[in-house]
Amino acid sequence: MQAPPPLPWLRRGAWLARRAALGAGLAAGAALLALWAAALLYAAFHCAYVPASALWRPLRMRFRTDCDPPGPEICSFPTANVSLLGPNREKVLFPGQIYRLVLELEVPESPVNRALGMFMVSITIYDADGRPLTSAARSAMLHYRSRLLRTLDTVAFAALFLTGFAEQKQTLEIELSAAFREDPFAPAVGAEVRIESRRLQLYGARLRLHAHFSGLRYLLFHFPLTSAVLGIAGNFAFLVLLLGAGALQWGRGRARPPPLPPQEQRSEGPGPPQEGEGQDPDPLPEEEEGEEEEEEEPSLSPLPSPTRGRK
Repeated sequence: MQAPPPLPWLRRGAWLARRAALGAGLAAGAALLALWAAALLYAAFHCAYVPASALWRPLRMRFRTDCDPPGPEICSFPTANVSLLGPNREKVLFPGQIYRLVLELEVPESPVNRALGMFMVSITIYDADGRPLTSAARSAMLHYRSRLLRTLDTVAFAALFLTGFAEQKQTLEIELSAAFREDPFAPAVGAEVRIESRRLQLYGARLRLHAHFSGLRYLLFHFPLTSAVLGIAGNFAFLVLLLGAGALQWGRGRARPPPLPPQEQRSEGPGPPQEGEGQDPDPLPEEEEGEEEEEEEPSLSPLPSPTRGRK
């Protein structure tokens, strides 16, 4: 004996369940894709809108030593030219961004430096044609420490000084410019730093550029986690709205569930008339109706014979 066919409502329920499972899978895949795209969009926007917060450039000081007669002083002021471009000659400074320029000097606490007193430091920033864009000059000096304080410091850190883990030096931070703005029409490519003293002894120097953020950049930099959550959520909601609108637009012609057999339709009650049921056949065109009417008209009687001529 053959197994009885499945009930119509069971087939209909199975079809609906498969369709719901397929829709849920497509919705989950679309949601994951939208989330990944939202995160990628936020990362691209953050990288393009927020520049690097700090930039360091070491300074290689140059000076003349051919003076005559030679003495304890050098023959010219120490000068260094530093590039403000990247390793591949790309622009590093963000156009329109405000930067704070700071010069760091590592100087030993030698008797010459302590007796030097104040000295001047100047900087000149120039463009690709060598034209100066801005210049500034600041004064600096070593921090004062009494003889007793130096003695106590030497005794307290003698072990570190002897092993080389510490040195008797000071790091001077000199603010050369508090609000340098990068001009997009004349970008800076380099800077010249000059120490206007021929007696200063130093270990090393470097130029530091700090970006001063404000507005949206301040929020993106100082609150990265909150900004990332809000930005990704906003992008995700926008993408979901776009996908939902596309699904509603394309889902108008989706497939309908299989119709029930005639017996089940009769049991459920009269339904909407199917195509070809309870409807008149298509009427004939007007021309065909006219031809049929002409064919149905009775034939005309034959014409009378012509009268005979007069005798």
